Amino acid sequence: MTSTTDRIAEIERDALAALASAEDDASIEAWRTRVLGRSGELTGVLRGIGGLEAEERKAVGAEANRAKQVLEAALEARREAVRRAALASAEADALDVTLPGRPVGIGRLHPVTQVRRKILDVFERLGFQVIEGPEVELDEYNFGALRIPEHHPARDMWDTFWFDEEVDGKTPLLLRTHTSPMQIRHMQSHEPPIRVAVPGKCYRYEATDATHEWMLEQVELLAIDEGISMANLKGTLEEWARQMFGPGRKVMLRNSYFPFVEPGVEVAVDCFACPGDDPACSVCRGSGWLEMMGAGMVHPEIIEAAGYDPERYTGFAAGMGVERVAMVMLGVSDIRDFHANDPRFLAQF
Repeated sequence: MTSTTDRIAEIERDALAALASAEDDASIEAWRTRVLGRSGELTGVLRGIGGLEAEERKAVGAEANRAKQVLEAALEARREAVRRAALASAEADALDVTLPGRPVGIGRLHPVTQVRRKILDVFERLGFQVIEGPEVELDEYNFGALRIPEHHPARDMWDTFWFDEEVDGKTPLLLRTHTSPMQIRHMQSHEPPIRVAVPGKCYRYEATDATHEWMLEQVELLAIDEGISMANLKGTLEEWARQMFGPGRKVMLRNSYFPFVEPGVEVAVDCFACPGDDPACSVCRGSGWLEMMGAGMVHPEIIEAAGYDPERYTGFAAGMGVERVAMVMLGVSDIRDFHANDPRFLAQF
């Protein structure tokens, strides 16, 4: 009898130790099968009781039933403990639907895009149609048709990026240096009157600094019709300046040279941040004027090359850098900040 009861005690001791290390339902079920199952260790002892003497059978049976009750109670307790642990873990990882949701960041337009849209909105209200053109351009449209032939010194102002490919074996491709090529393309396919504003990216091979970038955005303006004069150019740009920078703005035209216009002018707007003589002004620095763009009357040779009668039609053109306008409007001192992709800078706008 001692041998059998000792075996029961050993099974009970080992089973309780094994059950304490069971961490999930699968390991608990494996334990139950091994100890209490039909072919389990304790079940085998109970089946062997029938072969014992009556007195011994009674004592061994009582000890075996006691051990079985202890192990079954321990089994249920362990199942409950594992269930509670799993529930606590699930609750810790669960989404609390009663909490307010995490805020989702809302994207906004890039400051250059905001300014470009405002520029174009003004010109659309003034009767101009917005059109776009290719960024990879032919040399003929970017230079030749704009009176900038090969070896012309003005090409030094617009050095750019070239491609090895050629069209028809003679005309090289390049990244356009200005949006002016769309003047030629549009005039070749349309008859006057013409009123177009051409936005787009331009590329120039030059060192970058606080006021120069190798890539910039421009808006080109072209108007062709009978009787157009410098007065129309100035009036258009004055109204644009007033709508962009506020009422009362003045525009100053200063003589300048551009191969595709005659006469050519630089256009400046009077300072809107100071009376015009404050050397501490962060906008004009005391000059009183802010240079905005180049402009002028379309050269008669370009009008004639487009198939129009230069004796009948005249026109004006203007081109502005969007980043330049944005720097003035937003008080940005370094043009490189616009495309550095620093969220701390962009979030201001």
